[in-house]
Amino acid sequence: MISRASTQPGTRNFFLTLINKSTTLSQLTQTHTQIILHGLQNDLSTVTKLTHKLFDFKAIRHAHHLFLSVPKPDLFLFNVLIKGFSNNASPLNSISFYTHLRKNTQLKPDNFTYGFVVSAASGFWNDTVGILLHGHAIVDGLDSDLFVGAALLDFYFKFSRLEDAGHVFDKMPVRDTVVWNTMISGFVRNSCYEDSVRILRDMVAHGGSRLDSTTVAAVLPAVAKLQELRLGMQIQCFGIKCGFYSHVFVLTGLISLYSECGEIKKARFLFNEIGRLDLISYNAMIYGYNCNGETECSVSLFREVLASGEKVNSSTIVCLIPVFCPFGHLNLTNCIHGFCVKYGVVSHPSVSTALTTVYSRLNEIESARHLFDESPDKSLASWNAMISGYTQNGLTETAISLFHEMQMSKVDPSPVTVTSILSACAQLGALSLGKWVHGLAKSKSFMSNIYVSTALIDMYAKCGSIVEARRLFDSVPEKNLVTWNSMISGYGLHGHGHDALKIFDEMLHSGILPNRITFLCVLYACSHAGLVREGEEIFQSMVHDYGCRPLAEHYSSMVDILGRAGQLDKALEFIKGMPVEPGAPVWSTLLGACKIHKDTSLARVASEKLFELDPENLGHYVLLSNIYSAERNYPQAASVRQVVKKKMLEKAPGCTLIEVGETPHVFTSGDRSHPQETAIYAMLDKLTGKMKEAGFQTETVTALHDVEEEEKELMVKVHSEKLAIAFGLIATEPGTEIRIIKNLRVCLDCHTATKFISKITERVIVVRDANRFHHFKEGCKRMKLLGTIVHA
Repeated sequence: MISRASTQPGTRNFFLTLINKSTTLSQLTQTHTQIILHGLQNDLSTVTKLTHKLFDFKAIRHAHHLFLSVPKPDLFLFNVLIKGFSNNASPLNSISFYTHLRKNTQLKPDNFTYGFVVSAASGFWNDTVGILLHGHAIVDGLDSDLFVGAALLDFYFKFSRLEDAGHVFDKMPVRDTVVWNTMISGFVRNSCYEDSVRILRDMVAHGGSRLDSTTVAAVLPAVAKLQELRLGMQIQCFGIKCGFYSHVFVLTGLISLYSECGEIKKARFLFNEIGRLDLISYNAMIYGYNCNGETECSVSLFREVLASGEKVNSSTIVCLIPVFCPFGHLNLTNCIHGFCVKYGVVSHPSVSTALTTVYSRLNEIESARHLFDESPDKSLASWNAMISGYTQNGLTETAISLFHEMQMSKVDPSPVTVTSILSACAQLGALSLGKWVHGLAKSKSFMSNIYVSTALIDMYAKCGSIVEARRLFDSVPEKNLVTWNSMISGYGLHGHGHDALKIFDEMLHSGILPNRITFLCVLYACSHAGLVREGEEIFQSMVHDYGCRPLAEHYSSMVDILGRAGQLDKALEFIKGMPVEPGAPVWSTLLGACKIHKDTSLARVASEKLFELDPENLGHYVLLSNIYSAERNYPQAASVRQVVKKKMLEKAPGCTLIEVGETPHVFTSGDRSHPQETAIYAMLDKLTGKMKEAGFQTETVTALHDVEEEEKELMVKVHSEKLAIAFGLIATEPGTEIRIIKNLRVCLDCHTATKFISKITERVIVVRDANRFHHFKEGCKRMKLLGTIVHA
């Protein structure tokens, strides 16, 4: 108990009490004046308390000057200063005083020093400083300290260095509840939801640390994202048992859980259970309505919040923005945008990012970019949203360009950034850039992130490196459903149907349940490998064993499987037996099968349906015209083309890309714009002569295939694929594999020519067209059912 004498005016305890009771900066500065007048300006306890309070009032300059006035500051005062600057978003000052402490004093940093300074390092754009600080802590023997360890974990999670966070955690001899909670929340922030739940289970099994309400609140978002309702209910029961159920932030987490699992009525029940609703609770319920597509309810509740006099914040706006179901809500998005401008929150990073995301999903890419450019402080999430928006809208080159701009701005990428760029590389076929991004992911310790590793598998498969894709797939210790789907899809793209089925069986044996996308990938693989019986069995299993209702894409795949095998009548019967009205994709697939097997009468039936369902799709007219042309029925082919002219339907230009080194080269049919045009055409003439000697004959009829540039290519007889291959031959070393990518489907003439070129030059040539991959080696196409595939 403090004696009355010690609290008399002018004593240390008197001033400590005054400092604690100060509610404004003005009161605090008056107290400081009195401290000086009473000669206590060098009393470390008083000055330290005053410094701490100044930081609470965000008076960082005042605190700085006060520190400089102390002749011999102790370690405690240094720690207060480092922490204060860190809490006030001045990490550079924290590092500066840490450096001063080490270089200019005899003091030695303790666990609190490292804890505070590592937290400050989390405020930088990159992780360099924090990694150096970790090294200092190791040298001083403090890296295993609980306080330092928790700060290091938070730092590494902030920069998505999950492997490093795992190493820190594993080396800690003792772990308290705070450390476990930091691991759980860190994985959640990095979208590693399975890992977050795994850590919770380890924590329970460990038994040494007690779960608290923060543990429950930290893990619930992960359970919600995984839609593990049963596990969520178990956690809810645990919360009730331990007395956490009434905690508002736990109830809020449960509202989000039930909302994300589609149980919106239960979410509303929990919302009504909260005795005194706060803004966080309202936000969770608005978000719940939004993610379940109940946009009107979310808007109504938002209006209720405004009417109650509660002041909404940026989180409320983010929860209201229709990110999950944007389609049909452009006007609402515009209204929310206007509200944000009016109330001055549009520049808030989370708000502008959410709006950018919605505009991108609505294909309003210019509005998204304008919003991005107007943001004064672009967060990592803002960059990610804009890059992802470009990728999703097929503007891959712009996405890659923006990624380079992001790097120039010294913003470190996250796993989300890497995933988006890898998707762009996959679309574009940019293998060199994809490999560079792979190296970046390794250097940033992102390889343990399941989304990054899955995106790499997808990228390598779509860029033609199916062997590398499989190597990466095998290296992933815990595969999720998307990982399995990516590998199955990759094998399907390359025509390796049996490998796709084998992977599918492995997935089932691992306990992972397939979804609609899985079945679509497997059916696609069966289609391109001619596996009719297997495809039919998979389709039946999807419906009867797994209860998956087929979508239009599944029906189209089955029609494709039957059609490619020449079972056109069975394909037609399958269409007639569909429980839903067959759409354009189904009839389009049948029309393609008619082209393969030259069934003009059935082609006419399919095309009539297509012209009714999808009259503006040029591809249908071109395919029907090609069917008539292949049958020498030129009057009918001409009449179809007349319809195209009357409708003024435009053709997309065909082009082919080849990467040499790290430079992409794009060719169009008859292209003479390349700097090495003379050498390219000389090589092409040379190849043509050698091919004719080997028995090659130009396909003049079947070149009228389902491609957009066939007429132009026949006139000039110089296809973009041939130009790209000719350039590859003169620009690469003998024996080097040549990879090209065409935006349309490869015609039979180019297909046959590529076989001959492969044999003549003894080169492996990999061709990716709009549909799939074609591998050529020594003149042989490494696929089964060659005749069927060629005409596909």
